[in-house]
Amino acid sequence: MLKACLIQLVNAPRRASVIRIPCKFLALWCVVAASIVRADEITIAVAANFATPMEAICQRFEQDTGHKVHLAVGSSGKFFAQIEHGAPFQAFFSADQAKPAQLERNGLTVPNSRFTYARGRLVLWSAAPEAVDATGNALKRGTYHKLAIANPKLAPYGAAAVETLKNLGLESSARKHLVQGENIAQTFQFVASGNAELGLVALSQVMRNGEIGSGSAWLVPETLYSPILQDAVILVPGRNSAALASFWEFVQSKPAQRIIESYGYASPHSAAQAR
Repeated sequence: MLKACLIQLVNAPRRASVIRIPCKFLALWCVVAASIVRADEITIAVAANFATPMEAICQRFEQDTGHKVHLAVGSSGKFFAQIEHGAPFQAFFSADQAKPAQLERNGLTVPNSRFTYARGRLVLWSAAPEAVDATGNALKRGTYHKLAIANPKLAPYGAAAVETLKNLGLESSARKHLVQGENIAQTFQFVASGNAELGLVALSQVMRNGEIGSGSAWLVPETLYSPILQDAVILVPGRNSAALASFWEFVQSKPAQRIIESYGYASPHSAAQAR
């Protein structure tokens, strides 16, 4: 019936200045038109530490809008190199501020689209329930065999881990125990699988609904490492995407911020208070 109505509308005589359409057909047409407008897909590169909260954000966004978000998860350093070589990502959620800023300077982003979406937290974590106490003595005692950290050259959480060890005076003693993950996701897997007793990982990887989901952990004081401020930016391939513009608005909204904070991230606006 709707199809017949639309055909009649298209073929209707053009003599009349006003075409009157029954309300029931107009309502159906609005539903169809809205679904056509919403049917769009976007592709986003996201740092490994932010994968789980991003999945939750995308699920809520897709339910609300009908758009589809495809996520590529990995190392910020590798994504940076791929984007510089023409990877067709439409947006980039980095684990730091430096890489989005450099892409911006290189003319590979949409002007004025960059913003800080989260402040990350570092945690000493073990899959064993009682291996880590609330003061981090497990790290200071040095009786462990393997300590997992992310590659500090590629991952900001790895750089924060090295900085933490230096400030605790443990860099030399810990060096022989270190195993490096390519990114923070692989680092977490080293610990979760038992291949490393301890790991300096992202709080977001072990926190659910405001609590440590499993194992045992010590929240590393933010005075021991530089603030992990994480920026996002729209890339040139995404400049004309209405779906991405809608997502950009949503990810900065209060509902999205509540999701982000539920995974252990702090407000990016309170970074100065952490030092």
